[in-house]
Formats: sequence, C-alpha cells, structure tokens
Amino acid sequence: MHHFRPLFSCVTLALCGLAWSAGAALADVYPSKPITLVVGYPPGGSTDLTGRALGLELSQRLGVPVVIENVGGAGGAIGAQKVANAAPDGYTLLVGANNEVAISRLVNPSVRYDLKDFTPIGLVASQPLVLVASPTAGVKNANDLLALLKKNPGKFSYGSSGVGTSLHLAGEMVKQQGGVFMTHVPYRGVAPLTNDLLGGNIEFGMFVLSSALPYIRNGKMVALGTTEAKRSAITPDLPALGESPALKGLDIGVWFALLGPARLPEPVQVSLKKALADILQSPDFRKKMEASSSVVPAVPVDLDRFLVSETAKYQKIVQFANIKE
Repeated sequence: MHHFRPLFSCVTLALCGLAWSAGAALADVYPSKPITLVVGYPPGGSTDLTGRALGLELSQRLGVPVVIENVGGAGGAIGAQKVANAAPDGYTLLVGANNEVAISRLVNPSVRYDLKDFTPIGLVASQPLVLVASPTAGVKNANDLLALLKKNPGKFSYGSSGVGTSLHLAGEMVKQQGGVFMTHVPYRGVAPLTNDLLGGNIEFGMFVLSSALPYIRNGKMVALGTTEAKRSAITPDLPALGESPALKGLDIGVWFALLGPARLPEPVQVSLKKALADILQSPDFRKKMEASSSVVPAVPVDLDRFLVSETAKYQKIVQFANIKE
C-alpha cells in the first residue's frame, strides 16, 4: 500500500492548490471590502450632497459599504491630492468638481497633481452658475448689465466665492466676451457674498444656481442669466447669458465627476463604470440631483475628452484675466 502514498499526496496537493487558487480568486473579486469616497469639501455643499447620493447608490449596486470622507481645504485640492496618492485598487475614489480637478493647478503652483494622476470613471451631474444683481442695481437682464458697464467702466463690482473658482472664471468670461469691466471681489465662501449682496454692499454676484435660487424666487436677487450654453432644465424660466448676442457661446458651469487614482486596473474600471451607468439611469437618483439643482447627463460622457476640453477652456480665461492664487 505504501506505493500509493506519493500519488495520494500529489492528488491532495493538487486539490489544495485548486482550493487555494479559488479562494485567492474570490478574494480578488472587486469590491470585497468598503470603498472610501473622498469629497474635498466640508459636509453640506453641492459636491458633498452629490457624493452622498452617489455613495448610497454605489453601495447598493456593488454590495459593499461606501464611506464618505470629507477632506476639506485648499478649494478641494487636499482631497484630490489624497486620491491621487492612493493605492490604485479601487477602494479610494474621488467625487470631484471642476475647481479641484481642472482649475486649481492652473492658478496655484503649489498644486502638484495633474489630470494624468487620475483615472476618469464618469461624469455624474452638472449645474449652471447664475449671474445675479442686487435689486438696487436697476438691471433686469444681461443686455441691461452690459449697457450699464459700458457707460460706467470700473464703477461696479461682482463677487464670487473665491479666487480661481469656476465662479470667478465665469465672471471673467462675461467681461472678456462682453468687452466690459467689473472689479472682482473674492469672498471666503458663499455666505459672506450673499450677505453683502442682500445688504446692497456689492452690485453683482456669481453663484452656483442652487445657492442663489431661493433668493431669486423671493425677489431678493435678480437673475441676469445662467452660464451654461442652454437654459437649465431646472429653471427653464431663467434665460442663459449666451442668449445675449454679445455673450453668445458662453458656457461654463460646475460639474461633478467620479475618479480614481491613476493606473486603476481595467476590471475595476469596468465594474465602476457599469455601476455608474446604472445609477445615471435611476429615476430616484435623477430626482435627488434635480432637488439640488443639478442635472444628470442624458447620454454617457467620455470623461477623458471632457476633462481635456474643459481644462483648455479654463486655461484661456486664466491667461486672459491673469488669475493667480
């Protein structure tokens, strides 16, 4: 019987090897543990709201917990840097807006990451900005604004939530295309800008639509126009600035995208892109986004190409206005 032992041992080892391989393969199935979704801002803002809504949907589709980690600071850049530095395994992802993904590095030399440091997964949602006036400014639309500024060069100011933000760039685009001048006043966030505009201390302001909409509706701010190429489906009653002949083609907003670190494995990308595609078709998710004045893309967006074109657009306006942090 002894001569059968080697054969028995070989068979046993083979079976053990198969079992180990199967176990290893199962362990490698993505995802097999919680995913961290980094948001580069404190809780409560538009990027955070988007991230939390997305995280809940991703958890349901991928079958693992998705934990939101708010890493505030430097206009979202600290959170983006954390994801750029993370292991490329799909367990640390970024819900990023255009400020930290595409603009920060154009205006702040201390930002070390670039588009190549991320793996684009997909565009999640977007919303326009809106240029508003204090009721005391005496203007009702974009044409009134341009006429006022041409008659009074250098007399008026507009506020934004900070230097180098998409709101700042949008204001400079209006100045460039309209051939007019307003002094930019950067605020440390939207709350002090709101207070000054409501108090009549500044005439004009550029806001994310969701921030200004309650004041537009109650008449405390006058909407001069939204900033995307077409009117927003959320506010079809508000004209787009681009409807004014002098501002034709003006197109800038705030968008939110899902990204991972560079060199994310292809199977992980496939899993995440499939989950995101399903989420973007969900009526519940669309309603959540619309409640915060954001719109989900009607058709899938090639995020690689989108990011390149957006960055080129921002680069032009940064150079025109010589924007530096």
